[in-house]
Amino acid sequence: MQSPARGRRLDAVAGPFTPRTPRVVAARRLHRRRDRDATGRFLAEGPQAVREALDGTGTVVELFGTPAALDRHAELAARAARADLPVSEVTDEALAALTETVAPQGLVAVCRHLDVPLATALGRGPRLVAVLAGIRDPGNAGTVLRTADAAGAGAVVFAGDTVDPYNGKCVRASAGSLFHVDVVRAPDLPGVVDALRAAGLSVFATTGYGDSDLDDLADHGRLAAPTAWLFGSEAHGLPAELTAVADARVRVPLHGRAESLNLAAAAAVCLYASARALR
Repeated sequence: MQSPARGRRLDAVAGPFTPRTPRVVAARRLHRRRDRDATGRFLAEGPQAVREALDGTGTVVELFGTPAALDRHAELAARAARADLPVSEVTDEALAALTETVAPQGLVAVCRHLDVPLATALGRGPRLVAVLAGIRDPGNAGTVLRTADAAGAGAVVFAGDTVDPYNGKCVRASAGSLFHVDVVRAPDLPGVVDALRAAGLSVFATTGYGDSDLDDLADHGRLAAPTAWLFGSEAHGLPAELTAVADARVRVPLHGRAESLNLAAAAAVCLYASARALR
């Protein structure tokens, strides 16, 4: 049986997909990075992520949803159906197998990888770029991605041994921003800096021990030029080879008694300082 509002549906005899249905089993494997890398696909969970994914032509491969969620978000099911995408009803148990949250919202989309080559992203002339170097926590990475998008960055580079941008927690923390900016995966850290500089961007490394103060850079107009910010892990900071080749090693001024800012907060301060200067 088919419904124009929901697209391709299971007939009444077959009923909704269960955790054992082959398409659910295949999608569930995308919780593992090796399967995401092998297939070039990942899972986007919840109506907000599904909506953003559907905005990208060719991004979504399939939509799963419980009957209640497909009724509640009929406009999303209809959009998927108009794009000739399978829209499959699943049981609550199957939905739980496809999600990683305690209280899933009933919708999961299988999506194609979105990353682009570094040269392609830089060829579009971004004026603000965020580089995540060696960040292993997916929640932090997704939050920085979301912040970069909000600040108007054109690209976010996952450089070196950084978490997979398609990790489920990273996708959720990005709150849809994964679908808005150019996402780049680049294993060669020094090569990333060389490419950024060749594209005309100033490269600033963030470190609590930097010899340049963020406020001083802003006051002297150094943030008004196209800029790439390098952010390292909260535990270990930036790799030494990156701080050494950056145009400046920048610290965020601390006016109170706090020892430091966490990664996401420091990234927000730096990216918005650039956003203000660039505008």
